[in-house]
Amino acid sequence: MTILFHEQSGEFHLYNDHISYIIKILKNKQLGNLYYGKKIRDRDSFAHLLEGGLRSLAAYVYEDDYHFSLQHTRQEYPSYGTTDFRYPAFEIKQENGSSISNFEYQSHEIFKGKKKLSGLPATYVEDAHEADTLEITLYDALIDSEILLSYTIFNEMAVITRNTKFTNNGEQKIILNRAMSTSIDLPDYDYEMIHLAGAWSRERHVKTRKLEQGTQGIYSLRGASSAEHNPFLVLKRPGADEFAGEVYGFSLVYSGNFLAQAEVDTHDATRVIMGIHPDQFEWELASGEAFQTPEAVMVYSDHGLNQMSQTYHELYRTRLVRGHWRDLVRPILINNWEATSFEFTEDKILAIATTAKNLGMELFVLDDGWFGARNHDRAGLGDWVVNSEKLPEGIKGLANKIEAIGMKFGLWFEPEMVNKDSDLYRMHPDWIISTPGRHASPSRNQYVLDFSRKEVVDYIYGSMSKVLSESAITYVKWDMNRYITECYSIAQEISGQGKVFHLYILGVYDLYERLTSKFPHILFESCSSGGARFDPGLLYYAPQTWTSDDTDAVERLKIQYGTSFVYPVSSMGAHVSEVPNQQLGRITPIDTRANVAYFGAFGYELDLNELTDVEQERVRQQVAFAKEYRALIQKGKFHRLLSPFGHNVTAWMVVSQEKNEAIVGYYQVLNGVNQGFRRLMLAGLDPDKQYCINGVQERVHYGDELMSAGLVIRQDELCTEGAADFTSVLYVLKRI
Repeated sequence: MTILFHEQSGEFHLYNDHISYIIKILKNKQLGNLYYGKKIRDRDSFAHLLEGGLRSLAAYVYEDDYHFSLQHTRQEYPSYGTTDFRYPAFEIKQENGSSISNFEYQSHEIFKGKKKLSGLPATYVEDAHEADTLEITLYDALIDSEILLSYTIFNEMAVITRNTKFTNNGEQKIILNRAMSTSIDLPDYDYEMIHLAGAWSRERHVKTRKLEQGTQGIYSLRGASSAEHNPFLVLKRPGADEFAGEVYGFSLVYSGNFLAQAEVDTHDATRVIMGIHPDQFEWELASGEAFQTPEAVMVYSDHGLNQMSQTYHELYRTRLVRGHWRDLVRPILINNWEATSFEFTEDKILAIATTAKNLGMELFVLDDGWFGARNHDRAGLGDWVVNSEKLPEGIKGLANKIEAIGMKFGLWFEPEMVNKDSDLYRMHPDWIISTPGRHASPSRNQYVLDFSRKEVVDYIYGSMSKVLSESAITYVKWDMNRYITECYSIAQEISGQGKVFHLYILGVYDLYERLTSKFPHILFESCSSGGARFDPGLLYYAPQTWTSDDTDAVERLKIQYGTSFVYPVSSMGAHVSEVPNQQLGRITPIDTRANVAYFGAFGYELDLNELTDVEQERVRQQVAFAKEYRALIQKGKFHRLLSPFGHNVTAWMVVSQEKNEAIVGYYQVLNGVNQGFRRLMLAGLDPDKQYCINGVQERVHYGDELMSAGLVIRQDELCTEGAADFTSVLYVLKRI
């Protein structure tokens, strides 16, 4: 058991070979945090780590004790207003208008394994011995309500997950105005905060700032986790880098509005909170009702950012992603969108699929435009019935023909949206999210269906299930192309409007759960105008996500580099697209486009029949390479080596778990004149073993040399022989 309770000191010690997390029952029966960090030796009491003392202007819990103020105490799950004036983890409004509460330790339970969260995605275990869980029950007698704090520590990883459940046992209703998933107080503020920010087509760029007194945070109020900010942040020591130093990661397994915030008080302590954004959130609990927060995943590393990321990668790839496709290599696909847009015929589709098969690809994906009156983006959404003018024999007929070619077939849906020019909207104009008497703002000529309503989710499930049941479909691309505005549901009472954003996401999860349960062999890929909902919540249902609509190889270096801070390579949809690139107009070599896309769920997004014979041959070679090494790329340990942010060169590598093989990607954006010599320091190899590089017997080196002296980069090895911009090279290392 990796959780100890010292009854005499009232302390819990969660620990494994990597980390320690220590909680203390304080003298007022609330919970304090004594330590979170690298594993330390257990002892009967760590009470000496609980600081206190007399300070001017402080308020104190007890009249005769001027050393105990919650304002200066590191807490586990703090409230506001009872001597603590910092941002709280929760706020409960009572019928008398008060938001003051007093939740005291009542009991706890320690057990092996990990419980599921009802209606919410979360990490899991396959064997109870993989993790231990601590549940602490806090009780407020005045309002007869409980808070259940749940902590799970994974035995072999530096991971602690947290979630919180509120239960109203009293006769009066209570209202949750804030319900964070996690809160942690750290004793100093000597950290830099890293977060992933951006916008459409430049998602998850790495941003770093020094913590200072005050609040610094990220959030989404868009109804989705968003392209603007990802539900993830890092605190690292100023000297920490990719390979050394202390790092704390915080990730939220949720797909809706969120807040992640670091607050530094004027006595230099830092409080990190993460959970559902309290703005636009108000959850009434009647007697006997409960509310469950999403799960937060905390990862600690004392060997830099790469180690933190690798922990997230392993956890999310093997204990968040589920089902048939979790451990399988992903099929190499061809998507028709950039080749045809809405303008396609069955003959055109079959021509692309035939060439794709000849080049070695395995899956054809029919994108937008196959249903209803969908000849442009102004009509048809919501009508999941085949457009027989384009596909005379329907989806079933096309799927059978694709299968006859020797490929699998996949299909695009956007189930959460509707056009006003659709049969669905004409039947149910009240099914969109909109505020009565107010203008409903369009985006991309579409509106958001009210997934907080069960009858709406049921209808979409029926429509999609019918299509998937009737045809040979093995892949679904699930798109979501706008945020939520005018958030209001006519199905909710006035007091329930603060629930709509969260109920919407629960509806999305419900639809995913029902479809993945009924069609367990279908590979789902989530998409939201690219990466606007790339979050752990959706990875639970869809093991890969379309990383960005921006398929330009140079821009993808930044996007995929930033995404790798928390998400595994196997989760990143990455395709070779046409040039000039549709988003930027940039022309990059086809080898560079592939050399970037290999480090993801690999595929193509172009008209293969418009390529030259030479280009088609290169595609054939790329597909063969991807097939040979996709298991290594998908399941190996990923290392970031050189950052694309502020630099002309990017590098990363993936190493097999046994350290027998590795692939290094090296990318040079702009060519230079009379450049200096370059060496690239590798990582993760066996220092005592020899590796042959690209099969050249004259290039055999020990792992310690490649990691300390470096790999010599030869300009003539780059795919343009170093004589042009946007060039790259891959190095395949095999142990001999």
